[in-house]
Order: sequence, then C-alpha cells, then structure tokens
Amino acid sequence: MRSTALLALLVLAAAPLAAQTDPALLRHALRLHRAVPMIDGHNDLPWKLRTRGSDSFDSTDIGRVVFSWDSMDISKSQPGLATDIPRLRAGGVGGVFWSTWVPTEMIRADAARVELEQIDIVRRMPERYPKTFALARTADDILRIHRQGKIAVLIGMEGGHVIEGSLPLLRMYYDLGARYMTLTHFATLAWADAAGDDTTHHGLTPFGRAVVHEMNRLGMLVDLAHVSDSVMAQVLRLSAAPVIFSHSSARALADVPRDVPDEILRMLPKNGGVVMVNFYCPFVDSAAVRYGREQRGAFVQARQQLGSDTAAIRAAMRQWSAAHPAPPPPPIAVVADHIDHIRRVAGIDHVGYGSDFDGMDCAPRGLEDVSKFPALTAELIRRGYSDRDVEKVIGLNVIRAMRQAERVARRLQREEPPATSTIFTLDSLPRP
Repeated sequence: MRSTALLALLVLAAAPLAAQTDPALLRHALRLHRAVPMIDGHNDLPWKLRTRGSDSFDSTDIGRVVFSWDSMDISKSQPGLATDIPRLRAGGVGGVFWSTWVPTEMIRADAARVELEQIDIVRRMPERYPKTFALARTADDILRIHRQGKIAVLIGMEGGHVIEGSLPLLRMYYDLGARYMTLTHFATLAWADAAGDDTTHHGLTPFGRAVVHEMNRLGMLVDLAHVSDSVMAQVLRLSAAPVIFSHSSARALADVPRDVPDEILRMLPKNGGVVMVNFYCPFVDSAAVRYGREQRGAFVQARQQLGSDTAAIRAAMRQWSAAHPAPPPPPIAVVADHIDHIRRVAGIDHVGYGSDFDGMDCAPRGLEDVSKFPALTAELIRRGYSDRDVEKVIGLNVIRAMRQAERVARRLQREEPPATSTIFTLDSLPRP
C-alpha cells in the first residue's frame, strides 16, 4: 500500500516536468503559437536596453539615456537579459507589450521626458530589426503581423505618473502608439491609490475617473496591475471597455496586494477584462510570499534596534539572509495553477500571459526566459485544456479585449470631443 502511494506521488511530481520535456506536447504547443499570436502582456526589456542591462534603480541611473545599442544587440544573446530575438523565435512569441516604465522617483521631475525616451526605444525596435518586428496599433495589426511571420511590437506605459496630470499628454502618448497604461506603479499618485502604498483617495479622484474615461474614448486599455483593490473595483464599474491586468496573478494562491482577489475576478466577465498572469516568484509562489514577509519583519526589527545606522542594518540583513536562505524557484506548475484558478473564478475568456521578463529576479523553473513560453502552453495542454481554450489564453483573449476597446472608442469619439479638464480643476488642486 505504501509503495503504491509513493508511486502515485512520484507520478504527480513528474507530470509538470513531463509537459516541459515531452516533445509531442511541445510540438503541439508551438503549433498553437503558430496558429494564433502568443502575446506577452508585459516585458521590461526597454529599461534594460536603456541601462545596458543594469538592474540598478539608483537615482544616478534613472535619468540616464543609452541610445547606442552597439553593446545590446538583441539579435543575439546578451548577458543579464531574458529576452532576445532567437529566444523570442524559439518561444513562438507573436506579440509583446513592451513596458515603457519610468521610476516613481521621477514623479516630480522628468517623468514625461523619460517616458518619451522609453517609447522611442520601443518604436526603434522595428527600425533596427525590420525582418523581426513591426509596430502594432490595433488588434487587426497584430493578426496581420503574425501572418507575415513577424512579432508585433506593442507599447504599454507602466505608471500614470508619466502623464503628469495632463489628458492632452495622454492623447499624445496614444498617438505615438501606447495601447495600455498602468494607472499607478508602486506609489500612490495625486489621483489614484496604488497597491501596498498609502490609501489616500480610497480609489480614484475625479481626475482619475476622467483619465479612465479618456482612455476609453481613445481606445487605450486601462491596466489595473499595481493599483489598490478600491481602484480595481471602481474602474471595473466605470470603464465602458475591457480592462487588463498586464502582469498580475491570483491572490487566493499568493496573498500579496499586487495580485487580484477573487471578488475582483468575479467582476471581470461583465467588463470583459483579462488577467495576464505574472511569472515572478513572489507573486505566484506561497513559499516566496512567506519568505518575503519574514524578510520584511527582520528588516523592521533591525531598523528599530539600529536606528539610522544603514551600514549596520545592511550587515544585519546579510546575516539574516545567510541564516534564512530564500526558497528555491517554484516549478512551472505554479503558474498554471494561477491560470486554472482564474479560469475557475472568472472564466476561460479572462486569462492570459503577462510574464514580467527582464523586470524580475526570480522566475519559476522551466520559465527562465522568453524561449520557455511553449513549456507553459504544454502544461495547459497536459492539464486537459482544449486547443481553442489554449488559443484564448495565449493571445485571443487580449486581442478580443483590444478589439472591444476599439469599438467603444469609435462610439465615444462620435459622441464627444477630447476632454480638456485638468487635475487642478477637477481635483481642486493648487497649480504649482
């Protein structure tokens, strides 16, 4: 009896690994990637290109511009990157929302300038690699580019601070090709609360609601990754077009504010939105979540004991980390578990892929870079997903959301002109 139970456990443990290594499953996955565009909702490569692969967010680096790509030629592998053209091709990637992230340290100065420079980096990708990339502005563009055998380049702005309280600036970003905007990053803004930061507005201010409406009028997807629960709920009630969560997972499986709670997932079908599942270990793995809480607790304790002695605090944390090693990366199955959960709660039409590659320091085993997307698709096939359901998850869901947003935009543009109100008038703020 004991040996039978042990054999069953071994079979269960090996099953996810089999999905990654079974040639038939991987070939099946790649056939589906060729049939429809496999779209990644969030890749942070533009910041890596800007900083020559550096992960540093030091204030001396955040404004630096690196326009020479000589040492960051993504036609071949580059140190420190999870993304390059050969691996995108190996992964059967059909389209990528490249994140044009700007650090929140720049909220008070230079956010718009750096955002424009980030957009310029993305827009020049098809110019440098015309046989590989083409800029996509619409859902139909993605399908056309996929039929041409190229990868659709899409622009996703990460953090509403880049509009600097200006709806005209939002419109200019749209004209440059931005097709989603994450309302906040990690910091609460003057018009919207962020997940895990101070609850200042209990959701959106009047200007925040105007931003959502103008995004609907433009046809720009509202991205609710990083926002507070109250902002999620308010936008889902307010938005006339589907929303996305460009790189978030299910909070029921990894209890962090960045993930989406079930009560929000249950609201998605009425809106038509899509949660594009994040691969970052602390957002998908419960062991990593527990470790992060313990680490933060140790940091708070060290700061209470050592005051402002930063060198001593760093030494104490190094000692704590040596005694408390981080858990190993979880298996690829944990990401599929999040997809399963969102499918159960919200439905198969409301889930996709949103990796966070080149913006994270820990990925599940088997999902280390952009070449590994077929392994996740193979895992869904192994779990019994039909080909049609897999096609929805890997790309058709977000394409459908884009197409619906485009229809809403055409209607609203017939009905009303561009909004001209400002954050100062709507939120009664004093002008700087």
